[in-house]
Amino acid sequence: MEMYLTVAKDAAFQAGKMLKKHSCTPKEIHYKGAVDLVTNFDNRAQDIIFKCLFDHFPDHDFLAEENLKEEKGSEFCWIIDPIDGTTNYAHNFPVFCVSIALAFKKETKIGVIYDPMREEMFTAVNGQGATLNNKRIKVSSVRELDKSLLSTGFPYDLRESRVNNFDHFFNFATRVQGIRRGGSAALDLCYVACGRFDGFWELKLQPWDVAAGRVIVIEAGGRISDFQNFESSLSAKETLATNSLIHEQMVNILKMDLSSLP
Repeated sequence: MEMYLTVAKDAAFQAGKMLKKHSCTPKEIHYKGAVDLVTNFDNRAQDIIFKCLFDHFPDHDFLAEENLKEEKGSEFCWIIDPIDGTTNYAHNFPVFCVSIALAFKKETKIGVIYDPMREEMFTAVNGQGATLNNKRIKVSSVRELDKSLLSTGFPYDLRESRVNNFDHFFNFATRVQGIRRGGSAALDLCYVACGRFDGFWELKLQPWDVAAGRVIVIEAGGRISDFQNFESSLSAKETLATNSLIHEQMVNILKMDLSSLP
């Protein structure tokens, strides 16, 4: 695992360094949906990461956000988000990261998330704990929901679908100390892992959004499930991550019957 981690960290750093250098450069923007966009730098970052990983592990499978899927039948699969927070990056809002995970037999073993603007490298190896810039991290000790700081996001189809998270946002807003919406699910998960947030929930995320962050949260002592408190997979459309202490309290809010709301 140490060899895989070293290569993943190097790939994330190389891509992040390029993204930081061009953070204020005008971007070529293309739309995958009404509010779902991609820039030319997403593709450049993905190319950097893929080359670095492929040079070392040419027999592995690859899955990445920008139309990259290579299946060779390997039990190893690299799951890549070259820019998590593309909308932020396109607007020169400095909240984004590079996310790389390695799964073995569909179970995430390594997570690397690099925030180049703050020079923060979050890593985790299954069974070996989680770190921020090589120092061990752990989740917060907050036990009460009304004293918690949460984070969330909204799906790209919020203009078309009623399953858009506004109801859950309303229910939590009146019961917690605060909610933040940073625009990068991968960083939100890292912030749960290091205690900056006490919990995070979001709908309709993709495997590359959560693969690395999941193992980082778990290795920092946190808990991951769907909104019904069942174990969630990488393909699950609901993600709840907490310090474990407020997990059931958050599940209770997410289960609320919304039909009686005015």
